[in-house]
Amino acid sequence: MPDGRSAAGAGGERVGRHGVAIDERPLAQAEPKAEAEPPKRKRDPFLDNVKFVLIALVVVGHSLVPTLSADSSRALYIFIYTFHMPAFVMISGYLSRNFWNSNAKTNKLVDTFLVPYVIVEVGYAALRFATGQKWSLTIIDPAWLNWYLLALLFWRLSTPVWKRMKYPVPVAIAIYLFAGFSQISGDFSMDRFFGLLPFFVIGLVMQPEHFELLNRRWVKIVAAFTVLGAAAVAIYIAPRAPLDPFYFKESYQDLDLSWYMGLGLRLGLLACGLAMCFAVLALVPRGETWFSDLGTRTLYAYLLHGIPVMIAKEMGWLEFPWLFGPLGVLAISSSAFALAILLCLPETRTIFKWVLEPRLVWLYRRPSGS
Repeated sequence: MPDGRSAAGAGGERVGRHGVAIDERPLAQAEPKAEAEPPKRKRDPFLDNVKFVLIALVVVGHSLVPTLSADSSRALYIFIYTFHMPAFVMISGYLSRNFWNSNAKTNKLVDTFLVPYVIVEVGYAALRFATGQKWSLTIIDPAWLNWYLLALLFWRLSTPVWKRMKYPVPVAIAIYLFAGFSQISGDFSMDRFFGLLPFFVIGLVMQPEHFELLNRRWVKIVAAFTVLGAAAVAIYIAPRAPLDPFYFKESYQDLDLSWYMGLGLRLGLLACGLAMCFAVLALVPRGETWFSDLGTRTLYAYLLHGIPVMIAKEMGWLEFPWLFGPLGVLAISSSAFALAILLCLPETRTIFKWVLEPRLVWLYRRPSGS
């Protein structure tokens, strides 16, 4: 869950001035020329590196689904789902701090969320129909991975409220916990909105200095042990652990838990998710890497990878017997990683920009005085 080159980095206001976690490229054409833009600064590659790592994990996670009956595949799936979307949501919150300070960014609520959302919904409905399923299109109930666009839209709309609160993080955690008492439907991604809310608000209140704290050697050592420990736990619990809790959306009743067990589980998932988010942020390279530029176009990988993955599932390409084991996990993960690279290439953006980054200058009023 989410345009082409979002500002990324922990080096100051330049981070929040140019984008969101799923790559929002500043579209100068979306803002009238009469409104002066501040001079652009050199990109800090840190969050671009983070975003590429996370989007690669998204593709891997979705590709593993047909083989989840195998313990090795299930272990990697649990490991990934503990933190990959929480981390994406946290970065989205961090890069939303100054979202409402620019007309161009406000316009993106339609340009980069609503319009692509409708197009992708129709596209997935057509793809399902083409693969032999019944035609089904329900705009208010997002299909598969499209939930992130709607959830991010509503998190963005709620940003001014959180910024005015004295204690936004405790309030967000309280709402997250009490939401578990209600069976919230998936319409408009409300189940995910509440289920991942603390990660967005925590990102929203984070400052560049917090990222610098994660750049210390001892923190990186602790982070490495945290990741290894999480991997070991995932391997241990994989044969018996249910997957539903790791989607951060099910109610306590849906999970068949008492209220106190449900509260404990949600708190535990929140703690584990945060620990892994910070561990990953500490371990991802800070400087320019071969995949830094790829991390500026994660929107394309996020919205487009479902097409080849869905086709592979429907055709049975991910269900060969040899894929149900460690070798299969390696093969699927490697293929998914290559797919993520392909979908983040500039050529992919060139082909699909008209769909995922539409130019809707005609839709907006010019600022007064221009």
